[in-house]
Amino acid sequence: MRIEDYPPQEPLSELGREYHDECLLRGEGIEPDLEFAYGDNAYQSVSFFRAAGDSPPLFAFIHGGGWTGGYKEWMHFMAPGFTEAGISFASIGYRLAPEHCFPEGYVDAQSGAAALYNKAAELGFDRTRFFLGGHSAGGHYSALMAVNDNWQDNQGVPQDMIRGCLPISGVYDFGPRSGLSMRPRFLGPEGDGAVEESASPLARIVRTPPFLLAHGSVDFPHLMTQAERMEEALRKAGGDVERIVLEGRNHFSASYAGGEREGPWVPHALEWIGRHS
Repeated sequence: MRIEDYPPQEPLSELGREYHDECLLRGEGIEPDLEFAYGDNAYQSVSFFRAAGDSPPLFAFIHGGGWTGGYKEWMHFMAPGFTEAGISFASIGYRLAPEHCFPEGYVDAQSGAAALYNKAAELGFDRTRFFLGGHSAGGHYSALMAVNDNWQDNQGVPQDMIRGCLPISGVYDFGPRSGLSMRPRFLGPEGDGAVEESASPLARIVRTPPFLLAHGSVDFPHLMTQAERMEEALRKAGGDVERIVLEGRNHFSASYAGGEREGPWVPHALEWIGRHS
């Protein structure tokens, strides 16, 4: 889908505009094999990139954008690094705040992932090897899906659908220890803290599929601390978890590493997916 065909979003900050332009530049000419909708809203859609081979794994990814912006097309630049290694790739879009507050975008991420899972035979991937990840806000949604057991039945998928989770610079906590300077608007009106808790992967660890956590060495400080706490909490719950620090990367260049085949993240992610398939 063309960016100009989407409904308008809130204006981007200067850094956000630079990130938007760079993602689209890196993804120029990389077209999905299939694009499909899972709802009536333009943002409720998925891009799918097919890997060669018989029943490859799938790595589905959820874009960032502070829950208020972003496009699934931002993540197209990541696809070749996976498809050329024999792993199909998908980018999931979702409705944005402040028009759609939690849990609407989160439910969309679930629905997009479930739609992929249920189309596995048509798309030609092995749905028993379904890996999920995301950057920033997308890392939050992917982690929350991975540790929760309260959405799979509603989506008609098995509890163990997610074989492994690979968030980059994800957000894992909205509570008093989050380090956030302000309450994210996607959480909706101020309340009694119940929404913050239900939206925090750190507070919702029921399932522990394998995790590969990643963040930049000069990422947002509160996200680096949250990743350390998430690693500790997953280990305490008995999870198989690794955390890698992308040297010299900030919050945005950590995302770019997702498409750099010779960079600090893709080779590690490919090896990790292979080991957990």
